[in-house]
Amino acid sequence: MTKLLERYPLGAAALLLPLWIALYYLLQPLTDVIVSVTGLVPGEHLTEAVRFFVFEMPKVLLLLMLVIFGVGIIRTYFSPERTRKILGGKSLFAGNVLASMLGIVTPFCSCSAIPLFIGFVEAGVPLGVTFSFLIAAPMINEIAVVLLFGLFGWKTALLYVTTGLFIAITAGYIIGKLKVERFVEEWVYQIHSNANGLEETAPTFRDRVESGYGAVSDIVGKVWPYLLIGIGVGAGIHGYVPENFMAGLMGKSAWWSVPVAVIIGVPLYSNAAGIIPVVHALLEKGASLGTTLAFMMSVIGLSLPETIILRKVLKLRLIFIFVGVVATGIIIVGYLFNLIY
Repeated sequence: MTKLLERYPLGAAALLLPLWIALYYLLQPLTDVIVSVTGLVPGEHLTEAVRFFVFEMPKVLLLLMLVIFGVGIIRTYFSPERTRKILGGKSLFAGNVLASMLGIVTPFCSCSAIPLFIGFVEAGVPLGVTFSFLIAAPMINEIAVVLLFGLFGWKTALLYVTTGLFIAITAGYIIGKLKVERFVEEWVYQIHSNANGLEETAPTFRDRVESGYGAVSDIVGKVWPYLLIGIGVGAGIHGYVPENFMAGLMGKSAWWSVPVAVIIGVPLYSNAAGIIPVVHALLEKGASLGTTLAFMMSVIGLSLPETIILRKVLKLRLIFIFVGVVATGIIIVGYLFNLIY
């Protein structure tokens, strides 16, 4: 299969797409067969937990592979170097909006936070615009969107993208207005890179398709353990946790549930693959949408490793401002959706 992908990437895509469609629509009957063969009694806690895991694991993997392939192609049009050139010279609010939207499709992980930050500063990108990008990129990534679409449907996925963009744009704008450049470590402004003078060679369409396959191999290879653990935890919650328990702990009636969910979520570390299956199970057991969204956004958007890494380029006061502004935005969104839904 690997040789086929390398030699005939376009032909392989044409063959794999019908296979993907067939597998996706056969998941439910295959799950029913697998559960029935095990001899588990329908309606029991263990049976429902097993059914959840057997159905959701391949479903999420299939969705991830398809969307990551597409996003891998899109990303070839937006390298980090090109992204910072696009954002350079933009006004604050327009830059916040554009940076947040670019953050969805451009390559980003915690380990790249520092070089991206330095590159943006060198290119003259305003600090608030840079933060809009740094917030949107991990929070509204393709994994989060795929999992939300697969588990909850397009309306919830669109809701998450919209609220995530709102938080990234608003938080970046506020940070920009606070004029906190003095809280960036001095050595960042003393670096001068020659990257701006380098010419970028435009890849061919074949190169872009190969990049899509590479993205699938790289990202799925990294996140599948988190996905396995997350869906396993979600299956346990789905099968064993009483509905009244979660409704009381994370329901609308508890006014303190949203800030507590954010406080708990901020120090936790997980990516979308690990936390969203857990969120799915929490919602099924009676947790409110706003509280659950707030918990998920705090875990994904305020990643502890990213915050620790950013300490190398930001002074502690700016780290606290960053976390405080984003957390406040997440809490507001949580309360808002608890009122609406």
